[in-house]
Amino acid sequence: MGMAVLPFPYSGSPTLSLPLSQEKRLKTKPNSNTNTSSLIQCCHSQTEPIELTSNGRARFPEKNPLINPAAAVASSTIVPPRPRRIILVRHGESEGNVDETVYTRIPDPKISLTDKGKAQAEECGNRIKQMIQKDGHQHWQVYFYVSPYRRTLQTLQNLARPFQRSRIAGFREEPRIREQDFGNFQNREKMRVEKALRQLYGRFFYRFPDGESAADVYDRITGFRETLRTDINIGRYQPPGEKKTDMNLVIVSHGLTLRVFLMRWYKWTVQQFEGLNNMGNGNMLVMEKGYGGRYSLLMHHDEEELRRFGLTDEMLIDQEWHKLARPADLNYDCPMVNSFFPHLREENSMCEQGE
Repeated sequence: MGMAVLPFPYSGSPTLSLPLSQEKRLKTKPNSNTNTSSLIQCCHSQTEPIELTSNGRARFPEKNPLINPAAAVASSTIVPPRPRRIILVRHGESEGNVDETVYTRIPDPKISLTDKGKAQAEECGNRIKQMIQKDGHQHWQVYFYVSPYRRTLQTLQNLARPFQRSRIAGFREEPRIREQDFGNFQNREKMRVEKALRQLYGRFFYRFPDGESAADVYDRITGFRETLRTDINIGRYQPPGEKKTDMNLVIVSHGLTLRVFLMRWYKWTVQQFEGLNNMGNGNMLVMEKGYGGRYSLLMHHDEEELRRFGLTDEMLIDQEWHKLARPADLNYDCPMVNSFFPHLREENSMCEQGE
């Protein structure tokens, strides 16, 4: 890509020094007003103010500070509304869930849903729609993130059937939320051995030959989480204008990937992750915005449901805190602190005995 020629001379110091042959090629015709030569530059001098432009704001005039000065003030003082929910959906039943030999002849990303899986996905879409409608909000929409694997794409296509076009804000195919990579075409007997070794080594750190560990998935999920948080914080899901939409995000992905996403979001430990159970095909977990603005699993699910999923007492206590906390709050009474450090456990035990 070529550099743009700007209509003003360089005023910083020190001056740019180039070989004579290059300097001759870079010089332009003499300026009739200043009678000086200008070199190609890529930025203003530090003493010149940078002017605002309307580039990229044509469709959103109310956000353009050149047209609406109040927009510049509002953008720095008004916090955009956060989506009401982040809904995690595991794909419906796939051909690989029914017959593991499929992995030996069909690439994992190309494995399709069964008819049962498609029905599971549509039923899940109906449950999501009914849940949102109970809010009683007139202006609600859904925005989808989906893994690029065929079974997740087919899940989304069927899950979205109950939603009219006006209710779908959009979707994004997101490779970072794909399935854990187990290698290419899989040898059935070898894979059984590898999965048995994973149980001995540890489900989080064991890396499949030519594939990934859950720790590798954690790394790419971290990047996705930062993208998602940025989209939430800048109000990317709110349409232009004054209308405030009750937005619900839906992430259609895979069992392990969704467990790693929750681990990363709530800062669960490796031990806590390894105690989690897989979600059923076509099932969902709902992170709903609490009273202070943070997302909590206990806003939608009850304690019994979350215990079946694998949450411990400490994790449930933390979810209670998320129900009331604000996004910028820090949990100074995190129960993990006392349980992790042995000397604090001993102090607590001595205090209980003293009582």
